[in-house]
Amino acid sequence: MTDAQPDNTAVRVALWRALHLEVDAAPPVLEDRVGLQIAAPEDGWRQRPDMDPHFTARFRASIVARARFIEDLVAAAAGRESRRGVTQYVILGAGLDTFAQRRADLGGRVQVLEVDQPGTQEWKRQRLTELGYQIPGWLHLVPFNFEDGDWRRQLAAAGFDPGLPAVVASTGVSMYLTTEANAATLRQLAKFAPGTTLVMSFLLPGELLAEEDRAGLAISQRGAAAAGTPFRSFFAPQQMMALAREAGFTDVRHVSSADQNARYFAGRADGLRSSTGEDLLIATT
Repeated sequence: MTDAQPDNTAVRVALWRALHLEVDAAPPVLEDRVGLQIAAPEDGWRQRPDMDPHFTARFRASIVARARFIEDLVAAAAGRESRRGVTQYVILGAGLDTFAQRRADLGGRVQVLEVDQPGTQEWKRQRLTELGYQIPGWLHLVPFNFEDGDWRRQLAAAGFDPGLPAVVASTGVSMYLTTEANAATLRQLAKFAPGTTLVMSFLLPGELLAEEDRAGLAISQRGAAAAGTPFRSFFAPQQMMALAREAGFTDVRHVSSADQNARYFAGRADGLRSSTGEDLLIATT
């Protein structure tokens, strides 16, 4: 094995998705056991403080809801009945994303390009091999250090066709970038082919959170700072949508936690609800 290891946040997200299957009521919003296999946590991982079923409930609900939302969007855009016929799905900051392993039903129609740090990509490739997962021709692990320049060049080298529309997902990334860096990323993405849809998550300022979520945000901020990856940006929804319009996107909308709750958590027996800390930007070229 290489000395490279995945980001702690990527592992936590994978474990929360697994925890959703183990402690929350059926039916699951997202069924993902592959991430747990890839992460291979130590025995007793469920006893970790950041895995407490009660304290993390709203956070893991948010994680599984955003993943399900994006997968629904990709399936609709790439479906045989879709007029758009999107054939490319780009995941920026892919971490331990398992779409390619779980949604092979779309593999023949969608080229999946996972972009992340070189060490993370090397580690993930080795873990998939060890677990017996093939790297099919339609899955491209694209190693790239986001501080080094234009990641679009690396996408093209991996087979991305800039002349065709795509679905681009960037979740759990924007908070680590400055406002200027987020604006620059949006400008790059707005140059993608017409019909491209971006789904980007962003953190809300503390004053816009429900009271029960503010302590969790504070804990997350302290943890990120201690790990050397502090949160650098927070956006009110109108501010994020304005950035996307200024970048050149023609159709921009906001998906809130309330929207996610209505879509995925209505009528659940366990009362599971998404936290109010992170919302989604949906922008189309």
